[in-house]
Amino acid sequence: MVGAVIKRCEWCEKDEIYRNYHDNEWGEIFDDDRKFFEFLILEIMQAGLSWHTVLKKREDMRVAFDEFDPNKIALYDDEKIDDLLKNSLIIKNRLKISSLPINAKAFLSICDEFGSFYNYIWKFTNFKQIKNRYDNIKQIPTKTNLSDIVSKDLKKRGFKFVGSIGIYSFLQACGVVNDHLSYCFKFKEN
Repeated sequence: MVGAVIKRCEWCEKDEIYRNYHDNEWGEIFDDDRKFFEFLILEIMQAGLSWHTVLKKREDMRVAFDEFDPNKIALYDDEKIDDLLKNSLIIKNRLKISSLPINAKAFLSICDEFGSFYNYIWKFTNFKQIKNRYDNIKQIPTKTNLSDIVSKDLKKRGFKFVGSIGIYSFLQACGVVNDHLSYCFKFKEN
């Protein structure tokens, strides 16, 4: 229909960066381990900041963080961390940046143990997407029992900056949890 208004989740209507992320990535199911790692790193970098800030700096972080390659990031040493902290284009939090190689090693360990990060993360829901039906953004929780369990397991495996709230956002981003609002064009009943 020509000229039809597309209804989206209200949180993404701030600007085109948000709309593009919402329309093309958020809540989409994928099985690419590097993308899982990228989404985890972006959530870690977001802690205490707005998601908009992260999205605006995403491409600069992609360059600085070797295309979010966990194999390369696992090798980061103190010199590389210091260099990253001098980069004015990325989020420069010493603790978050220092956690990159730690998290990369933990991520790779999970991939080795389970065959892929997809197998690991989806086992928490028996490989079934959790489809919520919310009519209002205020109904969407910031964390759940599932995010508590996943957060605790990731911490046990050595991850840093993986609290339940950030992990719930991660689960939404990678499609494990579908929280598109009921009026959104991306919402699917089945």
